Amino acid sequence: MVDFTFRNSCEIVFGRDTECQVGALVKKYGGRKVLLHYGGGSIKKSGLYDRVTEALRREGILFEELGGVQPNPVWSLVLEGVSMCRERGLDFILAVGGGSVIDSAKAIATKLVYDGDLWADCFIGLKKVTNALPVGTVLTIPAAGSEMSESMVITREEVGFKAGAGGQAIIPVFSILNPVLTYTLPPYQVACGAADMLAHMMERYFTQVRHVTVSDRMLEGAMKSVVKLAPLAQRQPENYDIRAELMWAGTVAHNNFLGCGRIGDWASHGMEHQLSALYGIAHGAGLAIVIPAWMKYVCESDMARFARFATHVMDIDPEGKQEHAVVAEGISALEAFYAEIGLPTRFSEAGIPSDHVDELSRMACIKGPVGRFQPLEEEDIKAIYKLAL
Repeated sequence: MVDFTFRNSCEIVFGRDTECQVGALVKKYGGRKVLLHYGGGSIKKSGLYDRVTEALRREGILFEELGGVQPNPVWSLVLEGVSMCRERGLDFILAVGGGSVIDSAKAIATKLVYDGDLWADCFIGLKKVTNALPVGTVLTIPAAGSEMSESMVITREEVGFKAGAGGQAIIPVFSILNPVLTYTLPPYQVACGAADMLAHMMERYFTQVRHVTVSDRMLEGAMKSVVKLAPLAQRQPENYDIRAELMWAGTVAHNNFLGCGRIGDWASHGMEHQLSALYGIAHGAGLAIVIPAWMKYVCESDMARFARFATHVMDIDPEGKQEHAVVAEGISALEAFYAEIGLPTRFSEAGIPSDHVDELSRMACIKGPVGRFQPLEEEDIKAIYKLAL
């Protein structure tokens, strides 16, 4: 285990009707004039918008609205939000939606107070975010874990490039999690969310750090739970207990508690970001394509860990089998799980052309080699993309 410091200051308010507390929570954390940030019209159709705005008005909190967040949030909308906040003196960002809305809110909150070129320093460079306006969230899509994480991912649409940045300053001050808000999610969105959760845990699980048995067991249990829960949530959309467990799994997957003492990989995220930036594919669907291909390419670096994943997470029986066969069965079982919940595992299944592999590979390692489990150069990434064709 490596040395670590863990801190997560987000207040989680979990349960039925908790969105009605949003006004009091904004006031608690100093918000007086709020930017209400959201995506499309779903929060208005569901009545969530009315409940949130009523809760704000009840506490005397003024707000301005900025909708239109896309599934892969874009820099131009971030700049629009920054201009609104400056012009109207807004002091708090309230994100109502999924990870894309929350990431967009974090970027607005950071850009507002950043003295310098935020994109160059923190998204392309490695500088950590150290200051931001407070952000609160009402989560509607369990997936990205942004509601309790210190990370954000934004696309510069004019260049077709997607990048992440982070720091303790962008952890939301509070996040409201009401599983009932997820009842109406389409099955495909549930699937993409589950794939995102699994990826966040797999990026931490596949490490070269030894003596991490405690977090190994926690990660294995959480991953196995997501594999079990996702199909059930698709079949029983209004089962509160299933939805509650899946929602909490998404938060736990990325608040970094499960990463303590470990050095995660994050190569698969780096490779997927370029797929969603260029082709608009949902992040979870892109991860379902990239991760099995990545596993096939790097598994020989630590066959024992991949065999453990196969047996402890994917329930492969190792009895009488050689280790490489167990690993292969585990990867096949993961692909079968993705297929069961309706996700692609190949470029062709997602309508992604096969003739842009060179460009994708170049963009994926624009900051240098990706991944820490097995660092990958451009030629490695190209080979992985080809495995996913």
